[in-house]
Amino acid sequence: MSLIPEIKPQQSIELLKELHILTRDGKINQDTRRKLKQVYHLYQFIEPLMADVLKQKDSLSLVDHGAGKSYLGFILYDLFLKDKPGAHVYGIETRAELVTKSEALAQRLGFEGMSFLAMTVEESMSSTQLPEKIDIVTALHACNTATDDAIRFALNRDAQYIVLVPCCQAEVAATLRANKGSTLGKTPLSELWRHPIHTREFGSQLTNVLRCLQLEARGYQLTVTELVGWEHSMKNELIIAKKIGGFKKSARERQLQILKECHLEALADRFAY
Repeated sequence: MSLIPEIKPQQSIELLKELHILTRDGKINQDTRRKLKQVYHLYQFIEPLMADVLKQKDSLSLVDHGAGKSYLGFILYDLFLKDKPGAHVYGIETRAELVTKSEALAQRLGFEGMSFLAMTVEESMSSTQLPEKIDIVTALHACNTATDDAIRFALNRDAQYIVLVPCCQAEVAATLRANKGSTLGKTPLSELWRHPIHTREFGSQLTNVLRCLQLEARGYQLTVTELVGWEHSMKNELIIAKKIGGFKKSARERQLQILKECHLEALADRFAY
């Protein structure tokens, strides 16, 4: 067993035990120690966003897409939101059994401002079980196009803040691969995706660049950084978006030019929402 990392003073030890981060006798192993470090590290980025929302009004709504066991939602609520009567955290997860367990845990802990819904990110976009306006949207490692669905959800619900840790998205790489025969040699840039491993890596990089331009076009200011502390994961990019204005034509124009240069015009609508 490893030494327990510094646990925040307002943290519920009972919650950590229920999440199996701590054992029943209060010990922790290396894997769960890493999990706690991850969530605490991300909390440092999200806490100021929650504080900013609550400076402006006495309520806050946060939707966590692809919540899984809702580690993030529970930690955010326990550390910062449980004493804020107007705050509510919604966990969106496709696996009904995890939703049921999270609901039971929230009830046991008296976390009245937490709700869990069994649905896909795409289904959540039209769900009437969620408020029309959401303050903060998070999506951590939402696989394939689920991150893009979370972005569309956030835009549709006029989110003030969006926090993304993007996961794999094979659509751009697949399109590069499909068009490879007709694009190689037409531009020196095609060397960026000539080899299969580069196709995959460049496709992933390009996907996140297009996502950032999509958000900038919709009036968001972006912070893109490495999520230090998630060293066990190759998916280590953190995107934080803050709504500051209206449509920005230049960002959309740059996005379209990139799509043209990479022969990805077919995906223009995917990143245009």
